[in-house]
Amino acid sequence: MSTHPPAAPDEKRRILASCRLYGIVDTGYVKPCEVRAKTEALLEGGVRVVQLRAKDLPPDRVIGHARVMQSLCRAAGALFVLNDYIHLAAELGADALHVGQDAGSLAGVRALVGPGMIVGRSTHSRGQALAAFEEGADYIGFGPLFPTPTKPGRPAIGLAGIGAVHALLPGFPIFCIGGISGATLPLVLRAGALRVVVVSWLLKQHRTADAARGLIAKLT
Repeated sequence: MSTHPPAAPDEKRRILASCRLYGIVDTGYVKPCEVRAKTEALLEGGVRVVQLRAKDLPPDRVIGHARVMQSLCRAAGALFVLNDYIHLAAELGADALHVGQDAGSLAGVRALVGPGMIVGRSTHSRGQALAAFEEGADYIGFGPLFPTPTKPGRPAIGLAGIGAVHALLPGFPIFCIGGISGATLPLVLRAGALRVVVVSWLLKQHRTADAARGLIAKLT
């Protein structure tokens, strides 16, 4: 378990609000033996919100990796986010939980994890973004903007909706996601994005920390 206490709810929201690059350690791209090293690289590169996405692992292994990542994140003053495993997030006392459209109501989710946990929701349209905001999500993912193997079978929504959703929810943390890379980031920024999630491109970089620093420089 982490020797670093969790941040207070207001501090968690401050970290979230200041975040421009959200990182995901996805076990679809990262071997289990590389989870610690990739997490350390993202944190070294300045990423302050880091998610564990482990769709292919059993719960006992998920929580093992989650404990390691949470300890690293808290030592770095970053938020640790667990993807989908609502009960494991509650058991762990994770800083944040990220859920999809199939997770049911956010009120039901919060009843399980408590009021102090950051909760984010994946959204794929302007209507879903507004619904998540009205349900009380602390942030949303918006995408996928481009086709991506991270979300097989999920059609890309393109860039046209980015400006509209930011105008609809000014000041709200909206993280654009899906196929974003060093090459596509300028297009995403020109479309109006302020915050992004980069998954496969960042994890595949030989020097992940340097790549993260480069993205953050462009975002800020």
